[in-house]
Amino acid sequence: MRQPAVQGEFPATDHDHAACVAVALRRAEAICAARGTRLTRRRRAVLEILWESHSPVGAYAILERMNAGAARLAPISVYRALEFLMRQGFVHRLASINTYAGCGWPGAPHSAQFLICSVCGTVAELHDEKIGDAIVSAARDARFEVDAPIVEIQGLCPRCRKGARAT
Repeated sequence: MRQPAVQGEFPATDHDHAACVAVALRRAEAICAARGTRLTRRRRAVLEILWESHSPVGAYAILERMNAGAARLAPISVYRALEFLMRQGFVHRLASINTYAGCGWPGAPHSAQFLICSVCGTVAELHDEKIGDAIVSAARDARFEVDAPIVEIQGLCPRCRKGARAT
């Protein structure tokens, strides 16, 4: 899935997205089977669309892709699939850009930090528990209970940084 050798690594330009899709779907199917939930055809299709690249995708872009076939779905169908996928831990919502991305560490609650390239839109997911613990600790000091310690960081990925230096 999206678990590169170095956490937070952006994919290489020759990266095989098909391998990410295949691994993500196998893991989701196994987790659903273990939990007694169903990865329906529609949920699977939404998850597959999210894993086709390392750029997050909006709900209406997912709907547009799914409606490219014969069937015409209502937006609520996509949102229900996304809600299921988020509840299962297969997908994260990136609130700052109102999009969704496949989770590199599916099935278990965890803190997540996202590096979002403001030029090309590519996303890398970090999984640094020290950051998550610091957020929870600071929130506890403010008498606040954290539901999901997710951090979104805008910047430039290595490829876009390299392109910016070349100009």
